[in-house]
Amino acid sequence: MSKFTKEDIIRKVQEDNVDFISMQFTDIFGQPKNVAIPASQIEKAVNNQIAFDGSSIEGFSRIHESDQYLHPDLDSYTLMPWRTRENHNVARLICDVTNPDGSAFSGDPRGALKRVLKRAEEMGYTFNVGPECEFFLFETDEKGRPTTNTGDGAGYFDLGPVDRGIDTRREICLNLEKMGFEIEASHHECAAGQHEIDFKYADALKAADNIVTFKLAVKTIAHKEGLHATFMPKPIYGIAGSGMHVNMSLFKNGENVFYDENGDRRLSKEAYSFIAGLLHHVKGMTAIANPLINSYKRLVPGYEAPCYLAWSASNRSALIRIPAARGKGTRVELRSPDPSCNPYLTLAVCLAAGLDGIEKGMVPPAEITENIFEMDYETRKANGIDNLPISLNEALKLMQQDEVVMDALGEHIVSQFVKGKQAECDEYGTRVSSWEIDKYLISY
Repeated sequence: MSKFTKEDIIRKVQEDNVDFISMQFTDIFGQPKNVAIPASQIEKAVNNQIAFDGSSIEGFSRIHESDQYLHPDLDSYTLMPWRTRENHNVARLICDVTNPDGSAFSGDPRGALKRVLKRAEEMGYTFNVGPECEFFLFETDEKGRPTTNTGDGAGYFDLGPVDRGIDTRREICLNLEKMGFEIEASHHECAAGQHEIDFKYADALKAADNIVTFKLAVKTIAHKEGLHATFMPKPIYGIAGSGMHVNMSLFKNGENVFYDENGDRRLSKEAYSFIAGLLHHVKGMTAIANPLINSYKRLVPGYEAPCYLAWSASNRSALIRIPAARGKGTRVELRSPDPSCNPYLTLAVCLAAGLDGIEKGMVPPAEITENIFEMDYETRKANGIDNLPISLNEALKLMQQDEVVMDALGEHIVSQFVKGKQAECDEYGTRVSSWEIDKYLISY
């Protein structure tokens, strides 16, 4: 049940001196969109009467069925602090997308996550998620265009002045706190110009909303600071890429069902089955969790990005890690997703995979404690360690073979996602890269 009523929102818009409301939603490919309305239209907004042309959004509707409506989540109301001026504010409402008859639009990513969450609820579970989003800060040129110059030489956990992004990180954290985020930590990551800001876990729908808001805030504040922020997984060859580790737990009646004081490693049967479900379906999930051609240049050995199917209680070369915390903090960390993904779709397929493991009583393979990156092919084969897909093309094919992933996403999202990503692969296949010019132009 919402903590805010329609009347609450109307009153808050007046009390907060709001001039405009950004009615936000997300397309299939994870790009945030919005319809900005003046405060005078807030009554229409809270009564789900704000329409837009869905045929203009990639992957949404066809031209002859283009009318769609925005159904705001009233609890998502907040001011956007970077748009604040004296007595003039802009507020935000995150919206579901509906058809003209009020039914849920099957191509709405937020709706896809809500459908899988409903299934978990019917099994008695609530799904909590804590994301770890990494990003790069790059300098801009004299025309404000992004470069790949970082301007710093800092490494993991380094301080200023060698960490040139420290002030920008601080501004991002302060703005997010004004929006209700509980920031747990922020730090420089291992690559030059790479950063991470961690915020408290939440129920999965709120967590996905938070990821979208986080990315918008990072990009906006960086721009105000004269920098360019990117969530591109691997912007520079030869250094670490950016991941979005996803920490997951299931609760029932207020208790973490992954925790069992008497279980092996103090993990429950449900936890092991959830891990097994993730491992069983992760190949089919990869196109969603790693949706760019560039994503697969991060998923290579040697940079802490997992590319082999294994789990461990501590081994960071494994795809799935179990952090040390127990009790209510017991969680499963999936390390393969990257921050270019659509968080609604990624959390939907993660949950669907884990629930499938629980329903079928799946058992994971033995824990791998050795450094998988140091194993040769024969050793990995002997240990039953398989590979993630090595390209977006391969990942798309595997996704379409996984019925659990397909069912979680729905026919509309699958068809439009595959269509858009296949076009991306086709375009990439015909482009001439700078590597090819450097390698071949003189020699041949």
